[in-house]
Amino acid sequence: MGAAVAALGAADLALVLMADCSASVTFEEFNLIAGGMAAALRDKQVVQGLVGGPHRLSLVAVLLFSGANAQNVVVDWTPVGDAAQAAGFADAVDNMPRILRPGLTAIGNALAAAGVLLDRLPARAVRRVIDIAGDGRANDGVAPGPVRDALVAEGITINGLCILHEEPDLLETFHREVIGGAGSFAQVCADYKDFAEAMRRKLLREISEKAIV
Repeated sequence: MGAAVAALGAADLALVLMADCSASVTFEEFNLIAGGMAAALRDKQVVQGLVGGPHRLSLVAVLLFSGANAQNVVVDWTPVGDAAQAAGFADAVDNMPRILRPGLTAIGNALAAAGVLLDRLPARAVRRVIDIAGDGRANDGVAPGPVRDALVAEGITINGLCILHEEPDLLETFHREVIGGAGSFAQVCADYKDFAEAMRRKLLREISEKAIV
């Protein structure tokens, strides 16, 4: 691993893709999340964005979350430096298992877990971004706001994708409690059937923010 890590050099972007697996997300909806995320990651513009920065490299991982003690890294840090690596990562996302038992929604704990994941990057990243997708506000664990503030203080950006089929005011909640950092934003989609296109647009916006060094 040591030689492989050294060979990576610096990355333009380290991106944690987080998805809600609480009880509000049915197994059918989870499959739409996995398939939609994978479809977005296969988009040619997204792939070009991931590999087209000054360092020609992004690092990506996937973390699923539910209640306060339920976070799982289902796809660990993966270097994406060419189309083949991007396709391999998309395939892993498409086939990711729903290991977590459905429960409450602990966004604060999930953000903290994403911060721990970013602490063990295999290479230095110019930008560190957490991308959280879900259909409900936090109702378990630590409050997300203070965790968000601590991550932002470390230079991490947190963006959101709000699925509005159950909580029409979720966007306002994410703005108030979840997103933050340089260039942060939250995007919406009306239902899970729109997830793939919403994720594609979100990824394009995230990767277009790459800093040039």
